[in-house]
Amino acid sequence: MTTAQFFKSAWEWNAWVVGFCVAGAGAYGARRKFRFDGRAGWLVAGLALFFLTLASPVDTLADGYLFSAHMLQHLLLLLVIPPLILLSFRAGPRPEKFRFLDWVARIPMVCWILGLGGMWLWHAPPLCNAAVSNPLIHRVQYASLMGMGLAFWWPIIGPWEEHRLSPMTGIAYLVTACLGCTLLGIIVTFSPVEVCSIYLHPQDRLGVLPLIQRDWGLTPSRDQQLGGLLMWVPACIVYFTAIMGMLGRWYSEGGAPVASESDVQRNARRGRPRLLPSHSDEDGSAGASPYRDSPMIAVSESQLNQANTGETHGH
Repeated sequence: MTTAQFFKSAWEWNAWVVGFCVAGAGAYGARRKFRFDGRAGWLVAGLALFFLTLASPVDTLADGYLFSAHMLQHLLLLLVIPPLILLSFRAGPRPEKFRFLDWVARIPMVCWILGLGGMWLWHAPPLCNAAVSNPLIHRVQYASLMGMGLAFWWPIIGPWEEHRLSPMTGIAYLVTACLGCTLLGIIVTFSPVEVCSIYLHPQDRLGVLPLIQRDWGLTPSRDQQLGGLLMWVPACIVYFTAIMGMLGRWYSEGGAPVASESDVQRNARRGRPRLLPSHSDEDGSAGASPYRDSPMIAVSESQLNQANTGETHGH
């Protein structure tokens, strides 16, 4: 079998995967009364990726052939598909009937543990082997990863504003999760081939093992190293992207650094030109600075007045 033949024939049209995608799209459309905007594109991307993760040749390879394909599924189900789904909902206040879920805002550490713990839990050797060899446990694994992924991303981009973390807290939340995922990736990359030992001796039910090991060069050892690198590098790219989004939110909410009083007075003593006009410029026209509206310079009027007073006394 050639690579092209494999990728053409290894699709699995699982009824439950198709059913989930159709039900998800239908529920979203009903909630929006079938009036869609640009946010619906996030849902389409999430459901399409969900289908590709569990019905494409990636799922065939993960089913006992390649640990790296198994790891790719985990990353998509936990770190990529859930945020795409959450981004499809417009942010707004929490409905009163869901007030009982406010514990999410009070104890975000629970969501953090679920998100990071999901990755560590399912890579314990007994559970990893059981999920690959038992179809029922495999389905439970898929469902739990999706649920844990939604829980993890809820305090970051969930649709209810009351449950979202502040930008700085959110950055700490993401950085620590990235460190935990990186640590697991390093352990997997440099461990003996025993993290998921079932991949050491795959049952070649499709006759593709020679293609994988000879033509692709993916021996069990290289396969596990690739799986560890997937958890290590691409996962951190996802976290880094989210961190950049939180920084953008921080700046948009007025989080630009404010010049301290000592800095203003020090600059005045050194004779540096003021970037903002004095308080006497009532109409804001004479001597107005082009930097007045700059978000990177936030000098209050009281600081400016004190600086002007210091200049007068100095002379």
